[in-house]
Amino acid sequence: MSQARKPRCLATISALALFASGSARCESLGDAIALAYQSNPTLQAQRATQRALDETYVQAMAAFRPQVTVTSTVTGEDNNQSSSSLTTRLSGKTESNSNSVQISQPLYTGGRLETQVAAAVAGVLAGRETLRAAEETTLQNVVQVYVDVRRDQQTREIAVENVGLLQRQLDESHARFAVGDITRTDVALAQTRVAAARAQLANAEAQLATSRATYLAVVGENPGTLAPEPSLAKLLPGSIDQALDMAEQNNPHIRQSDYAEQQSAAKIAQAKAQTRPTLSLQATLGYYGGANSNQTTQISKPPFFLPADVLPFKDYSRDVTASATATMPIFTGGYYSSQIRQAAENNNVDRINMESTRRQVILTVSQAWNQLMGARASVKAEEEQVGSANIAFEGSRQEARVGLRTTLDVLISEQDLANAELALINARHDEYFAAAALLSAMGSLEATDFAPDLKVYDPRTNFDRVRHANRMPWDGLVEKLDRTASPRIIERPATVKVEDDDRKSGVDNPSD
Repeated sequence: MSQARKPRCLATISALALFASGSARCESLGDAIALAYQSNPTLQAQRATQRALDETYVQAMAAFRPQVTVTSTVTGEDNNQSSSSLTTRLSGKTESNSNSVQISQPLYTGGRLETQVAAAVAGVLAGRETLRAAEETTLQNVVQVYVDVRRDQQTREIAVENVGLLQRQLDESHARFAVGDITRTDVALAQTRVAAARAQLANAEAQLATSRATYLAVVGENPGTLAPEPSLAKLLPGSIDQALDMAEQNNPHIRQSDYAEQQSAAKIAQAKAQTRPTLSLQATLGYYGGANSNQTTQISKPPFFLPADVLPFKDYSRDVTASATATMPIFTGGYYSSQIRQAAENNNVDRINMESTRRQVILTVSQAWNQLMGARASVKAEEEQVGSANIAFEGSRQEARVGLRTTLDVLISEQDLANAELALINARHDEYFAAAALLSAMGSLEATDFAPDLKVYDPRTNFDRVRHANRMPWDGLVEKLDRTASPRIIERPATVKVEDDDRKSGVDNPSD
């Protein structure tokens, strides 16, 4: 390739001056990913959703703890009565108040509380995988807009160079026409190519402006001078079998569907637990007080009333009660049985969705792998084409100067070289994006691979902060009692290897 055809950073900066509102600056893919990771609104919303989901665990654990209720009642009554002869009037006022504190502590619910907590844990873990999927989608989008802008910047640069080269060719044609070396037709051909090159430049500028707008929407700021993308070779698997194995272990969609199935399985046991007996303790401390005044007044004729003097009399009492309540459902008209069947069918849906998700992931990985292999082959072929086209163009131009080639031959060679360079740019773009798409499908596209110093958002931080809120010393004992003779959560045969650090840290063992 001639020196005039090589990509130049200064030419790229000059091209960006037409579009960028700020000063040109050099940034890397890691910078773009770090900015999007910290500020992308989709990720921010998903993280907030996960924090809200953490509270379902706290709410499930609250069912093991005592419930304290305070009730206070104040009552006032004013009675005025007269005899039928209207000669006697009875007047009286009564005031009373009562205050009570009631404490209720469940001891055994037939496993309802235990299965409720298990379902909440599975839901929290499923939410984390949903968050991880959102992160990978965002990272993949950042990679795409980054390579799109890089491709369009290089495309515009080639278009600018092409216009300049053809303009020089046109000037040369005018000079040769003036001395009678070529005909008017040759000049017209050169003019046609210059006009076509200018149209291509206009299209390239419009496409670059569109890509920059998309970059702004995804990353959060306009792109400056973009550095070349870092290599992904060390992250990619050696074969499609390795890619599929890693996807079945790490893909967030597969893992999310696995946790969703665990959650619905826990809800089956929760529905069954409703048919079991329950036992709870209640204690009430009541404090009651009152005051009354009564007066009988003889009157000569109605409706003359004398004011009553209030003679208060107060009476207070305290009442303490404690009880143990056991309940056992005998007949519910088939309501609980219907709920059990409904939960079982919902679990069947989740199991079917697991297989559907697995197949979709396999398809996605296979497509990304094949696209990557095709793009690699295309890059190799396009590199060879660019080399050959460059030699042909240089040769045609030299031969045309000595009359061995026509102007049309030179223009065709130049167009072939420009097309080959554009094809190579697109092939490299497709190869890199296919590699990122493959990593995303495998569940291996991580922000720290591009920005090692990035502070990664850890959803476990918020969970650890709220999981022990209002914890009681006897929570573990009540949990153990509730497990006694409780319905067993049916475990399916493991078809997906799931290794979750959260499980090792005790998220699914709330009693730890």
